[in-house]
Amino acid sequence: MPRSKTPAPLPVRDGLNPTRLRLPDNVPGAPTWATVLDYLIGRFPDDAARLREKVDGGEVVLGDGSAVTPETPFRHQELVYLYRDPPVEPALDLRCEVLHHDDDLLVVDKPHFLATIPRGSYIARSALVQLRRELDLPELTPIHRLDRVTAGVVIFTTRAEVRRPYHRLLDDRALHKEYAAVASVRDDLDLPATVRSRIVKERGVVRAQEVAGEPNAESRVELLDVADDPRRGPLGLYRLTPRTGKTHQLRLHMQRLGVPIVDDPFYPELRGVDPDDHSAPLQLLARAVELTDPLSGERRRFVSRRTLAAWPGRWPDGWDRDASEAAAAEPGAVLHEPAAGSGRTGAGWEDGPS
Repeated sequence: MPRSKTPAPLPVRDGLNPTRLRLPDNVPGAPTWATVLDYLIGRFPDDAARLREKVDGGEVVLGDGSAVTPETPFRHQELVYLYRDPPVEPALDLRCEVLHHDDDLLVVDKPHFLATIPRGSYIARSALVQLRRELDLPELTPIHRLDRVTAGVVIFTTRAEVRRPYHRLLDDRALHKEYAAVASVRDDLDLPATVRSRIVKERGVVRAQEVAGEPNAESRVELLDVADDPRRGPLGLYRLTPRTGKTHQLRLHMQRLGVPIVDDPFYPELRGVDPDDHSAPLQLLARAVELTDPLSGERRRFVSRRTLAAWPGRWPDGWDRDASEAAAAEPGAVLHEPAAGSGRTGAGWEDGPS
């Protein structure tokens, strides 16, 4: 269980959490600062004028909630909270569809190209900020995440006091997820199959990779149907059931099977796609999430209403099989990690198996 963070002394404002900074230790040869404001200006010199305005306006506080003044002394390891000015973003006409809403949970159907949480240049253009603002839910927090180019079911807690038991489901691998994907087909591929491999992702590097070693990622792959596409030829509709949540696990595992997901901008090679080009979304959908409610004990299943545009056929009748049944099914053929020296590389975000 990850260590819980100290509660922020500033509330959510306009859908955004305050930024938390921990003042650094004294390192020989590193700059020294007399005041907190000196440190902030040294770290963010382009924002010097706005930082002075924020301090003068009482918008920068210490961990105990006391306001930072121009004279507040710098103390090593002290926590500082402030609101960063979000970037000006172009309008994005993408909205989440609400699938379920009660006192504890909000379940939505996220579209392709909408980030789950604020990151980089996608701040207001994220499901979390959008929903906090539209539904007036300042404590809204996702239990799990999808990357920006993946559509489907995302579950949020609505109140801070229920956050921990629901987040523990993810830690305990008790959140059963089921994805749909459209990809090419191979006559020689023995499915269903379970793919196990070791996936690593270096911080700051956009490409994740499969390497030799003890497997830390596992996905079950089933082919549900095949249909002909006039442009692409035969396509398969796959059900993917991740049992772990490594970076871009499903995309790496489908590539390893020789059937990369349709319109994947990263596999089998990195393609230069404009992030604002929404014409060809990745054909991956988080179609269902199932859990045992930690508060009521009730078994709950939430299913996306979205489909995948590249699929030329209809959804198979057996698609809505219980997700826990799929998770408990026989693994089929088991494909293990690559042999030493045969690492496979692909790009990835740090948002789970999608």
